[in-house]
Amino acid sequence: MSKESFIQVFAHRGASAYALENSFKAFEKALELGADGIELDIQLSKEGIPVVYHDPQLSRLVGINKLVNECTIEELLSFKLGKPWRRLFSTYKIPTFEVVLAWANSQQLPLNIELKSTVLDNKSALIQILHDLTLPVGSHFSSFHYELLEIVKQYKPEYETALIATKKLKWDLLSDYKAIDSVHMHKRYYKPRFLEACVASNKACRFYAIDGNETFLTNPHPAVVGWITDYPDKVIAKQQR
Repeated sequence: MSKESFIQVFAHRGASAYALENSFKAFEKALELGADGIELDIQLSKEGIPVVYHDPQLSRLVGINKLVNECTIEELLSFKLGKPWRRLFSTYKIPTFEVVLAWANSQQLPLNIELKSTVLDNKSALIQILHDLTLPVGSHFSSFHYELLEIVKQYKPEYETALIATKKLKWDLLSDYKAIDSVHMHKRYYKPRFLEACVASNKACRFYAIDGNETFLTNPHPAVVGWITDYPDKVIAKQQR
């Protein structure tokens, strides 16, 4: 397979197999390992400022029983992140989207920006984020929430939008999802039925939870334009065989 035909590899929450998810260390590691882009998650602070964090709750990585959007940006930036036994000495902090975006633009490293649940509660903040937004070439938005992707398409039609598939997705009506350009799916959906639905509706697709051991990596379906993985190095190596 020539390099030109390789499917793009997006590092899931950065190279999260090697550094704490959604941290600058994970993003820099992804760049070091040769990832074509980075997948990250956007939640909103109490004021509506976007931060890069996956869960709506802070319990798993911060150890407090609060929601992200119940905290001010000052509070969020003060928290130490990590597993309970490491958190006390951790240097990991929640990054703002603004800082990560500036870094990604400086590297021209594409972003897969997943809009999470707190954005649903403050759609005006999303509109503000989109205003005058400049992303690295090849970036796109993704979400489980179709209505958020509709807003992206309304205000920034030039940017690709991807709906993350769930059991509720009506595959036979995929063409009716006018506000999306592609579908992101767990690798268990890598089956003819779902791939053909994407082709029939003129939607591209990316697959996540890829670990580098999948046999289909070396002979991908034409509808596939990206892999999303915690192990960008392993997926890149598999494609090069």
